[in-house]
Amino acid sequence: MGRIVNPKYCLGISINQSVFLFAGATGDILPDSLPSVPGTLPHFMKEPEDAYIIKSNPIKLLCRAVPALQIFFKCNGEWVHQNEHVSREYMDQNTGLKVREVLINVSRQQVEDFHGPEDYWCLCVAWSHLGTSKSRKATVHIAYLRKNFEQDPQGKEVPIKGMIVLHCRPPEGVPAAEVEWLKNEELVSSLTDDNIDTRADHNLIINEARLSDSGNYTCLASNIVAKRRSSTATVVVFVNGGWSLWTEWSPCNVPCGRGVQKRSRTCTNPAPLNGGAFCQGMSVQKITCNALCPIDGGWEEWSAWTLCSVQCERQRGRECNDPPPRHRGKMCDGPSDTTENCTGGMCSQNGKLLHDVKPQSMDGSNDVALYSGLGAGIIAVTVLVVAVMLYRKNQSDYGVDVIDSSALTGGFQSFNFKTTRQGNPLLLNSSLQPDLTVGGTYSSPICFQDSIDNKELFDPLPDIKVKVQSSFMVSLGVADRAEYHAAKGHPPETFPRGLNRDYSNSTVERRSTKKGLLTPNSPHLNPTKDQLGTTGVFGHLGGRLVVPNTGVSLLVPHGAIAEDPTSEMFMVINQGESSVQTEEGFEILLGPEVTYGPPGIDLSRPVAMTIAHCAEVDADNWNVQLKRKIQDNKWEEVMSVEDESTSCYCLMDSSSCHLLLDQPGSYALVGEPLTQAAVKRLKLAVFGSMGPNPMDYSLRVYCVDDTPHAFQGVVATETCRGGQLLEEPKILPFRGNTFSLQVSIQDVPQFLWNIKPFTTCQEFSFSQVWCSNQQPLHCAFSLERYSPTTTQFSCKISVKQVKGHEQILQVYTSVAESKKESVLFFMQTDCTVTSQTGPKAFKIPLSIHQRICATFDTANTKGKDWQILAQKLHLDRNLLYFAKQQSPSAVILSLWEAQHQDTGDLDSLASALEEIGKIQSKSINSTEFKKMHFIVMFRYFCSVSA
Repeated sequence: MGRIVNPKYCLGISINQSVFLFAGATGDILPDSLPSVPGTLPHFMKEPEDAYIIKSNPIKLLCRAVPALQIFFKCNGEWVHQNEHVSREYMDQNTGLKVREVLINVSRQQVEDFHGPEDYWCLCVAWSHLGTSKSRKATVHIAYLRKNFEQDPQGKEVPIKGMIVLHCRPPEGVPAAEVEWLKNEELVSSLTDDNIDTRADHNLIINEARLSDSGNYTCLASNIVAKRRSSTATVVVFVNGGWSLWTEWSPCNVPCGRGVQKRSRTCTNPAPLNGGAFCQGMSVQKITCNALCPIDGGWEEWSAWTLCSVQCERQRGRECNDPPPRHRGKMCDGPSDTTENCTGGMCSQNGKLLHDVKPQSMDGSNDVALYSGLGAGIIAVTVLVVAVMLYRKNQSDYGVDVIDSSALTGGFQSFNFKTTRQGNPLLLNSSLQPDLTVGGTYSSPICFQDSIDNKELFDPLPDIKVKVQSSFMVSLGVADRAEYHAAKGHPPETFPRGLNRDYSNSTVERRSTKKGLLTPNSPHLNPTKDQLGTTGVFGHLGGRLVVPNTGVSLLVPHGAIAEDPTSEMFMVINQGESSVQTEEGFEILLGPEVTYGPPGIDLSRPVAMTIAHCAEVDADNWNVQLKRKIQDNKWEEVMSVEDESTSCYCLMDSSSCHLLLDQPGSYALVGEPLTQAAVKRLKLAVFGSMGPNPMDYSLRVYCVDDTPHAFQGVVATETCRGGQLLEEPKILPFRGNTFSLQVSIQDVPQFLWNIKPFTTCQEFSFSQVWCSNQQPLHCAFSLERYSPTTTQFSCKISVKQVKGHEQILQVYTSVAESKKESVLFFMQTDCTVTSQTGPKAFKIPLSIHQRICATFDTANTKGKDWQILAQKLHLDRNLLYFAKQQSPSAVILSLWEAQHQDTGDLDSLASALEEIGKIQSKSINSTEFKKMHFIVMFRYFCSVSA
């Protein structure tokens, strides 16, 4: 309690002297003695307590002790003056002792003026006859609470049953502030809700969010000075949508044949709430169905007649079993049995035949009728034979069977042609000269390219006769020995009839001419400029057709065509407006429409067709379907890319779709956006050219689906106009979010160039861009230079989707009045041959191809090796399609060839085979050893060929 001193001495002097000294220090003489209990040290009944000065109000410190002769305060090591003490003395009723009480005031000024190593403090010292006692130290602080929170709570969006943590750091204050939480201005207490935890670190934690926990939360800090409120944090508890159960499949939508069944589900389990995400996936599923068609009954052949009965009658019967009526089909019409007289009416009443009553003259008349009929029949047969012979002789002059006249298309006949002049850089092998005396297709490198002057690319031939020999001539209704004259200045076509010789004539304005693709169901098709393609003659070794600069090719695998005879095949791209008509109206064409044929060709293995597409493929955002044209220019769905099918195979990569098909016809890749996050790629290009007035200059900005074929339409248009590509084309992701596309020109030198008013920003609607279906869109900016000395032009072209991506095309160009040569910006590396036959068309040598098939098509105890091959080549989806093939490995390699036709990465194939060998080497036998040896040899071949 205090320091114990000698009752007689205090620091070497008596008590009276100590009191005197203290009195002298304080300026007043303390009394010599006070009534007290002798022999007892002072005991504090009340010690000074810590205190806080609020604003400018002084605080009071109180001491109470018994027995005590005197009590004084000491603050910060110095005695408080006696005049500042307020003392009183009273008798304790319980003990009968005198109690002394002392009070002092401490002001704000005193605390602020103190500058010591410690806080401002005070204690009491009490005296008795035996000595002194000291109380505890009481500290005095100036209380305050700052205005700004060190950390305000932040609003949150939390899924239902998620955890909510709101952080709060109150303002600095003395004493430290206490924190409470308000929700919608009502106090939040963890005592009444076990789901809420308010911790000592002032944070608010809600363990599992409920919908009722949504609201405005405020952190409230307070101490003895003031209260402070934080900014309000809004908490939203949302519910993500969930799918309901699927409904039952609807009935087939056709009474007979192939139709569609649908089922649906709704995003109501639960429904999205408070901004929760909508359900991912499709709300409607479709499957094909086959409704059993009614089969009407058909009569079998009549049975043999029975023997003539005693009633002179015979009978025969038949049954309605050819076929029997099924599936609500009709019964056969007519009687099931019949009876007739077996004697020609010559029968007596007792049933005996009347042989003796027949007159002789009747026999003579019957013989005349018989011989007359035979003579007439012989004459009719003779006339018919003579007519047929004359007819065939007449047709042999034309060498054609007109039974199937022009059932295909306007023409895929092959012409001999003269190559370009020596040294033309546009052809890879311009020195090779064709033999113009030999019929058939000339298969040296052909580029379906444009140039500024097509006369350089195709020299006119002299006035010669070209003999055409083509297996397609029969089906096209053209004479096999027909002669075509090529006059001087009009060179013969180097493309199949009906294809566009001059690709540059294919302009954007062709939108107004709606042309369909070639189809086996089209009875008459005239030659049109809306077709671009190639032909080739293929045999058992197979080959490849390529339409240059379009991203479209057709691989005919080895063994797909019978060894004898060869077949002439074609592949055509529709360059006109798309003929695909969709039911829902929001499906779009992702690539060109492609037709291959001829119809009815017998293929023992599927061909591999590659079509470039413009979609950012994502199964969550796109439903991509393969469609085929049927009768009446209509389209049917073949399969969805994500589905498994045994009729065809579809492999999608980032820029192309590889199809395995066994039926010729017209095909198109159609995309249905499932969400607004669906993206299709647009290629942006800016071209420039001088106007009719030397002072004018025109900029044209094109937005076209990002496929090589679609961009070639832009190239063709600009080639005709003499345009120059001013900036490398760029790609813009265009989202299916219904927002438009804006094209604006910026940073035009104002003192050098003038732009036509109200044209600096132009806009395409969403539907124009989204449903362009491979047709280019463009806008033009017309500029005029103030002075002919201005030869430089620069600007920025901004192409931006509202609330979407943006691309900047930077233009720097030199403008001259003289016509410049256009840059061959459209030439691409795939401009080689359009038709290759035999082993040279494939990346994998034929011998190695055959050994792979022989190795992996054989099943063993571990399973089917071709499945391992498909897995290692990353083609292990839709294995049922490969399983139904006669040689699954051959089909897998055909798909690999189509996928790697540009790179020809044989090393990756060798690595896959080598990895398979390592896996199977654990239980190796003689067969496995041969396989391992083969893999090593194949690896060696790849390294040598590289």
